[in-house]
Amino acid sequence: MRRIAALVVFVGLCLLVGAVGGWVTAGSVKDWYPTLSKPSFNPPDWVFGPVWTVLYIMMGIAAWRVWCEARGDRARGPLLLFALQLALNLGWSVAFFGLHAIGAAVVVIVALEAAILATMLAFRRIDGLAAALLIPYALWVAFATLLNVTIWRLNS
Repeated sequence: MRRIAALVVFVGLCLLVGAVGGWVTAGSVKDWYPTLSKPSFNPPDWVFGPVWTVLYIMMGIAAWRVWCEARGDRARGPLLLFALQLALNLGWSVAFFGLHAIGAAVVVIVALEAAILATMLAFRRIDGLAAALLIPYALWVAFATLLNVTIWRLNS
C-alpha cells in the first residue's frame, strides 16, 4: 500500500507541476503566443496538452521506480536531480509564457535538457527502466529547444 501511495504522490507531483505550468501558460496561449512568428514545424496547439500529460505520468513513474529501488542516501542525489529538472520545467513556462522572455526561456530550456540528461544517467545507475521512461521527455524537450530557439530568432 505504501508503494501505491508513493506512486500516486510522484505522478501527482509531476501533474501538479504541469497544471501550474498550464495555468501560467493559459492566458498567453490565447493572447500573446498567436501573435508570434513560428516555424513551419510548430505543432498545432492541441498536441501539447496530451503529450505533456503522458510525459508527466512517465516522469512520475520513473521517479517512483528510483524511490522504490534505492531508498535513503542512494536515492537522494538522483531524486534531487529529478526535482531540479522539474523546477526548470516549470521555470521554462514562467520565462516563456509568463514573462514573454523568449531569450531567457532558451537559457532555461537548455539547462532543463542538461538536467534531464543528468537525471537519466543518475536513474540508470539504479533502474534502467526509470531512465528509459525519461527518453521521450528528453526528446520532446530537445524538440522544444529547437522550437524555442527558432521562435526567438524569428521574433527578435
